[in-house]
Amino acid sequence: MSSVNEVRSAFLNFFAKNGHERVASAPLVPRNDPTLMFTNAGMVQFKNVFTGLEKPGYQTATTAQKCVRAGGKHNDLDNVGFTARHHTFFEMMGNFSFGDYFKENAIELAWNLITKEFGLPKDKLLVTVYADDDEAFDLWKKIAGFSDDRIIRIATSDNFWSMGDTGPCGPCSEIFFDHGEDIWGGPPGSPEEDGDRFIEIWNLVFMQYEQQIDGARTDLPRPSIDTGMGLERMAAVLQGVHDNYDIDLFKALTSAAANVTRTEAGGTGKTSQRVIADHLRAMSFLIAEGVLPSNEGRGYVLRRIMRRAMRHATLLGAEKPVIHELVPVLVREMGQAYPELVNGEAMITETVRLEEERFLKTLSRGLQILEDETASLGKGDMLDGTTAFKLYDTYGFPLDLTQDALRTRDISVDLAGFESAMAQQKAEARKNWSGSGEAATDQVWFGVSDQTGPTEFLGYETETAEGEITALVKGGDVVDALNAGDEGFVVLNQTPFYAESGGQVGDMGVMRADNIVVEVLDVTKQAGGVFAHRVKVTKGSLKRGLALSLAVDHTRRSAIRANHSATHLLHEALREVLGTHVAQKGSMVSPDRLRFDFSHTKPVSADEIAEIERLANAIVLQNAPVETRLMGVDEAREAGAMALFGEKYGDEVRVVSMGTALEGEKAGKTYSMELCGGTHVKRTGDIGLVTVVQESSVASGVRRLEAFTADGARAYFADQDRQLKAVASALKVSPRDALSRVEALVEERRQLERQLAETRQKLAMGGGAEGAAEVEEINGVKFIGRVVDGLQPKDLRGLVDQSKKQVGSGVVAIIGVTEDGKAGISVGVTEDLVGSLSAVDLVRAGSAALGGQGGGGRPDMAQAGGPDGSKGEEALTAIRTLLSGA
Repeated sequence: MSSVNEVRSAFLNFFAKNGHERVASAPLVPRNDPTLMFTNAGMVQFKNVFTGLEKPGYQTATTAQKCVRAGGKHNDLDNVGFTARHHTFFEMMGNFSFGDYFKENAIELAWNLITKEFGLPKDKLLVTVYADDDEAFDLWKKIAGFSDDRIIRIATSDNFWSMGDTGPCGPCSEIFFDHGEDIWGGPPGSPEEDGDRFIEIWNLVFMQYEQQIDGARTDLPRPSIDTGMGLERMAAVLQGVHDNYDIDLFKALTSAAANVTRTEAGGTGKTSQRVIADHLRAMSFLIAEGVLPSNEGRGYVLRRIMRRAMRHATLLGAEKPVIHELVPVLVREMGQAYPELVNGEAMITETVRLEEERFLKTLSRGLQILEDETASLGKGDMLDGTTAFKLYDTYGFPLDLTQDALRTRDISVDLAGFESAMAQQKAEARKNWSGSGEAATDQVWFGVSDQTGPTEFLGYETETAEGEITALVKGGDVVDALNAGDEGFVVLNQTPFYAESGGQVGDMGVMRADNIVVEVLDVTKQAGGVFAHRVKVTKGSLKRGLALSLAVDHTRRSAIRANHSATHLLHEALREVLGTHVAQKGSMVSPDRLRFDFSHTKPVSADEIAEIERLANAIVLQNAPVETRLMGVDEAREAGAMALFGEKYGDEVRVVSMGTALEGEKAGKTYSMELCGGTHVKRTGDIGLVTVVQESSVASGVRRLEAFTADGARAYFADQDRQLKAVASALKVSPRDALSRVEALVEERRQLERQLAETRQKLAMGGGAEGAAEVEEINGVKFIGRVVDGLQPKDLRGLVDQSKKQVGSGVVAIIGVTEDGKAGISVGVTEDLVGSLSAVDLVRAGSAALGGQGGGGRPDMAQAGGPDGSKGEEALTAIRTLLSGA
C-alpha cells in the first residue's frame, strides 16, 4: 500500500527525474486571478505563464497544488460527506510544459508513471480523447497499445479545455480506472457514466489553440501541456479502496473525529465524521494562509466550512469545542509536506477554538429564538424575512443555518423579505451617516458598497496580486472610465494595498495591465469596507471589469512594517520604565518615522529614554517571530492584550504578539501583546534598530515620542556622526574630546556674558564714564529714568530694585533696548508711595510710547515691552507726564 505522502512524493520525484522543475504549491488565495475565490486547479499559478505575461526560469514544471472548491463557480460544499470523492480541500498533482514537449511526451510520461512507477494494471485503464483529436487517439494506440474500444472519443466540452471566452485552449485526454464490476456505473460517454465504477484519475490538457473573439481558433506558436491528477483519488486506487475517505489520511482524521466526539468510527455517524475530517483540512490550510472567519467574502466561506463541521460535531453529541483538538492530528499527517501547518499550528488551533465557542453560543441562542418564533408554523409554512434578518443581524445566526435548521420541519424562509430587511438597514445607515463633512464624497461610497461589497484585503500575506475593477470614482461621482492623466479612485474586488487605519498610513505602489500603468498614491477605507485606491492614470484607460496586476511599493511597506512593530515594543518599554499608567493616545506610522503619543504627566528624562531604547532593542535582537492570532475582544484582553486608543473593534480582533520578556515581572512571558489590524514584520530582527529622536508635550498629561527604525535609524546615526566630526574639526580636536571642548567654551561664554551684564548694570546705575544716575523731582516725587542699549529684559528688575534703594523714596523706570531694536521696560515704586502711585499704570504709559500694549505686575513693580526701542526717551517722557499729573 502507498500512503498519501508516498504517492505525492513519488509523483513529484518522477517528474523531477524527468527534467521538471519542482515548484511549490501556490497559495489557496490566488494572487494572479481575481475572478477566482480560491485556487481550484494546479494550473492557476501558471496562468500568466501560459498567456506569456510571465517568463519563469524553466520550461517544464511539476507541482502538488493545494485546492479549495467551496465558493463561487466551483462549490462542492453541500456534497461533502455524502459522496465518495467530493472534498472542499484536495490536492491536484500535475506536470506542465510551457512550449517544450507536447502530446507524445505527455502521454508517454503519464503512461510510464501509472503503469511502471505506480504499477497499475493495463486492463484496468481506459482513456478518452476529444472527438476529432486523431493525433491523441493514435498516440495512445502506439504508446499504451490500447485497442480502439479502450480509447473513447468524447465530443462534448468535458473533453475540451479553455481558459476563458478567449485565449489559450485545447483538447483533453482523460485517464480512467475501472474499480470493478461489483460497482455500478459505465465508461465515459455511456448512459451509466455517472456511476462510480469508472473513475477519472488524470486529465491531460493539450493547449494548442488560441480562441479568437470571433469564434475562430488559430494554432499557438508554442503548444503547451497542463495536467491534473487528484491525489486522493490516486491514493484510493493504489491502496485498493474505492472510497477516498477510506485512504490512510482520511482514516486517521475520521478516527480522530470519532474519538473526540466519543462515537464509533464508521458507525451511524460516519457522514458527520467525514464532514469534520474534510472540513478540518480546508479550514486549517485557509487559516494558515491568513484567511480568517468573517461575514464577508473568503472569510464568510471559511466560516461556513467551519460552522458546518461544528454543526456535525453537535449532531454527534459534542456539547463543547472539540474540532480544535484535531489540528495536531492533521499537522502530524500533512505537516511534512506543508510546513505552513507546522508553523501555524498554534494560530490555527486558537482560531478554530474561538470560532467553536462563538458558534456554540450562537447555535444555542439562535435555535431557542428560532423555536420560539416558529412555534406556530407547520409543515409547508414560511418564516418571515424580518425575523430571519433579526436572527442574522442581532444574534449572529447566519441565514443558511436558519434554513438548515428549518429544513427538517419542511419550513422555508422568505428570502425576498430577508433581502428587503437588509436593504432597509443599509438605507438607515446611509441616512444617519455623519461622514467627514464632505457629504457628496461620503455618500457616493454607500452606493459603491452596495454595488461591490467589501474589498478583500490580501496584504497580510502578500504584496502582489491581481484585482478586478469593481468601481471607479472621480470628483465625488461614479464614472465609467479613468483615462490617462486622470486622478480618481479605483475600487477592486481584492487588493494587497493596506488602507489607512489605526495610525498606519495607506500603501503606495503601481497597478498594471497591457498598455496600462496606474500610480497608486494612497488608499483609504470607506463605508462598507470598501478600499478606495487614490490613483493617477499615467498610461491607458481604466474600465470596470478590467483585471489589473497590483504591486505594493515593497521598500516603503517594509519601512512601515518596521515602524509599526516598533510602536508595539516602545509601548511596552514605556510601561516598564514609566509605569503601567502609560497608555497609547494616538500614533502615526509612516515609512520614514513613527510617532507615538502616550499618557504621562512630566517630561521623559534622557536616562529614561535610554532605558526605553535598551528594552525595545533587546527584543529586536531576539529576532523573535511576530505572531498574529484571531481572538474575541474579551478573551484577548483577558490574555493581556492591550487595545489601542481610538480604535473600534468588532467581536473578533487580530492579536499581535512579539518577543519574550527577559527581566521584571513578565520574565519568560510574551513581551508585547496588542490588538492591531496593521501590517508587521515577520520577525523582530527585521526592525533592525529603534532610536528615539524627540520627546515633547502635545497636551496636558500627554507626551509624544518620535523614533526611527531600520534604515531610518542608521541614517540618523550616520548624520549625527557626520555632524560630530564636523564640530570636532571646527574645534580642532578629536571627536572624543569635542564634548569637553564645547563645555569649556560654554563656560567661557557664560563668564563673558556675566561680565558684560555686570558692566551694563553699572552703566545703567550711573557707573563708569557716564557718571552717576541723575535723580529728578517731578511733582514732589523723586524719579530716576534711564535708557540703556544692549540690556536684556530679564536684567531690568534687578536694576530697578537697586535704584529704588538709591533713591530712597520715589519712582524708577529703566528701559533696555535689545540688539534687534526691541525694548523692555521695568518701573518700580517705593513702598511709601504705593498708596498714591501704581507701577502698573506707569509702565503701561511707557509701553504705549514704545508701540506696545498693556503691561502688568504689582503696584510696586511692573514690566512691559514694545517693538520700537528707538522711542525709549519718549517712553520716559510719558512716565514723567503721568507723574506730573498733566
